Amino acid sequence: MIIDLQKFSVTERPAWQELEKLLERLETDTAFRLNLEQAKQFHYLYERASADLAKLVTFSAEPELRRYLESLVARAYSEIHETRSDRKRFSPWAWFLHALPQTFRRHVKAFWLSLTIFVIGGVFGGFALAFDPEAKQTIMPEMFASHLGDPSERVRQEEQSRHTPTAGQLTPFSTQLMTHNIRQAINALALGMTFGIGTLVVLFYNGVVVGLIGVDYVAAGQTKFLLAWLMPHGVIEIPAILIAGQTGLVLANALIGWGKRERLSQRLRLIAPDLVTMIFGVGIMLVWAGLVEAFLSQYHEPVIPYVAKIAFGCIELTLLALFLALSGKRSEAPELAAAK
Repeated sequence: MIIDLQKFSVTERPAWQELEKLLERLETDTAFRLNLEQAKQFHYLYERASADLAKLVTFSAEPELRRYLESLVARAYSEIHETRSDRKRFSPWAWFLHALPQTFRRHVKAFWLSLTIFVIGGVFGGFALAFDPEAKQTIMPEMFASHLGDPSERVRQEEQSRHTPTAGQLTPFSTQLMTHNIRQAINALALGMTFGIGTLVVLFYNGVVVGLIGVDYVAAGQTKFLLAWLMPHGVIEIPAILIAGQTGLVLANALIGWGKRERLSQRLRLIAPDLVTMIFGVGIMLVWAGLVEAFLSQYHEPVIPYVAKIAFGCIELTLLALFLALSGKRSEAPELAAAK
């Protein structure tokens, strides 16, 4: 079939644009419903775009135009075969138990990359301290100033102190911790706009700090204190930062668009719900971690046995791993089957 592409594009593009506008409204406004005339027009535009695609499918001179029509037809097909009346009202409980872990698993490769960069940072921090004991004075942020001295001396002071903080003292501290951690998480996400470079830097630096503190206390023979101090809140806080980094990397991947046919605006629109889901999940995790850090992690022996704090951290880590790996699996299976 011989086609005058320029004339063909000029003639048909208004219909494609009209279909695209309807699709954008259907995809962004869940309350929008087509009336009878709009439904007829939508179906007509879909069939017209499908026919136009059929004309171009064997025509290799305009791959971008063909990909555009393929995306347009696929989106229209999805909307036509969707049952909007089956959509349920938003349920926070269902979101937490199903949407959050499912979204995490959908982008799990980005999580493994996030974890890898964090671990590399941790190894770097540990080696930096091993080769230069003064490194922690340069690397550690101000909020860890109290941990820059001799770990054994700090442990001795903590264990000898019988002072029990009041709720009035712990509440501002808890708020400060939550604010700092949530800021770090938002930075990890927002810096995905730098095509992921800023996100990788945040993950690496947080790994450096954790690695440096870990090696400092282990080398001083305070491993038990370190685990009891960090595990109750750290087994939630660190994964939260990693998931925030995962979210930033998902955003970066959408911006780069390797191997994707959709336009940038379409890619961003597709991942926006996942970004919101993951960052809200991170927020919940960091609020919990802040409460635990203020009201449990800061209490040491003889007030609370180290074994009890370590056991609490192990239970938290196990529950978190099971939640992210298994929660929502049953409701996920029918969707996967339908997709196939």
